[in-house]
Amino acid sequence: MGGGLVWMLNGCGYAPVSREEQAAAEREVRADGRARVPPGQQVIRKLKDMGGERGNSDPAALSLRLHGRVRRPLELDYRALLEGPVEEQSLDVHCVTGWSALGQVWTGIPLAELADRAGVLSTARHVVFEAAHGYTANVPLREALAPQVLIAWRLNGDPLAHAHGGPVRNVVPDLYFWKSAKWLTGIRFLAEDEPGYWEVRGYHNHGDPWKEERYS
Repeated sequence: MGGGLVWMLNGCGYAPVSREEQAAAEREVRADGRARVPPGQQVIRKLKDMGGERGNSDPAALSLRLHGRVRRPLELDYRALLEGPVEEQSLDVHCVTGWSALGQVWTGIPLAELADRAGVLSTARHVVFEAAHGYTANVPLREALAPQVLIAWRLNGDPLAHAHGGPVRNVVPDLYFWKSAKWLTGIRFLAEDEPGYWEVRGYHNHGDPWKEERYS
């Protein structure tokens, strides 16, 4: 990893792990055969605050819509989300800017469970995550319904901090972290792809970290 990125991470208070820890992480292999650390990524010790215009932090104000190509459109409040089935998963996240935070423990409900409640139609092929101030991120349906994709409200045992998207965000760990929308307000199921906020501004439409799909 280049010295410029290490300087940037240290300067922002997000110290990289030691060279030995970085090398050990890079030697690890996932169950799917891919390296645990994607190419070009520096492991840091805690999730970095990536900024953005923040949404409402009050759980009591949450209204999460599931709509589009579904049989039963839903509008869920915070209490309805917590009714479960709740899962706790240790997940790695990878930012397009070059950092990875490994083994972050997220608590939430699998998106696949919510999709089942809403009755996603067979014509749906894509998902758009909708968030505060018009932010959107698009993900292919097959990847969005993977078991490790969560609608999360806790991180490492604590309520999800406002800076990290609280009260609720989606977590799609196998794509770059901009696909995990903070301050989530809606989940829309579509037949056709609809590029999101960053995708129409030059970011890659898919965003696979192992293929370094950063920009189009």
